[in-house]
Amino acid sequence: MYLPDHEVTLERLTAAHADAVLAFELENREYFAAWVWDRGDDYFTSFEAIHAARLAEQEAGVCQFHVLVDKSGAVVGRVNLVDLENGSAELGYRIAEKAGGKGLATAAVRAVIQLATSEYRLTRLWAGASDRNPASQAILTRAGFRPIGKSNTDLGPGTRYELMLEEA
Repeated sequence: MYLPDHEVTLERLTAAHADAVLAFELENREYFAAWVWDRGDDYFTSFEAIHAARLAEQEAGVCQFHVLVDKSGAVVGRVNLVDLENGSAELGYRIAEKAGGKGLATAAVRAVIQLATSEYRLTRLWAGASDRNPASQAILTRAGFRPIGKSNTDLGPGTRYELMLEEA
């Protein structure tokens, strides 16, 4: 799915994305660690096996992983639906530091909401965002999510959000 305002394509994760995803995660590791839990060194040293496991989860229908790819082929973001069960899934996303603050995260979340409804036949999404990350909370709100309570994250207190897709 092409997001013309951002000149990126939202693509379902494949084996061919492995090198670009690893580069994205390495380039943005420090930036992400300020907002979400750090993946840890094992993630990077075992990346090939982890990527293969993610693809197996996707093939089994447990998760749906997506990447945002720019014109050069670089990954500039990820938007994932995990733990698909009973019509529900958790939404998670990461946008490269260089691509942040331009509306890409909101556009990508909205695009995945469309896929969740039309392709994956989901009826409910939920997400969490740390209180230390008001930008992420704003993205969820702009995309139609409603706060439904507090949560504890690795980075401290946060808010849990929900989107009923029949209402989206």
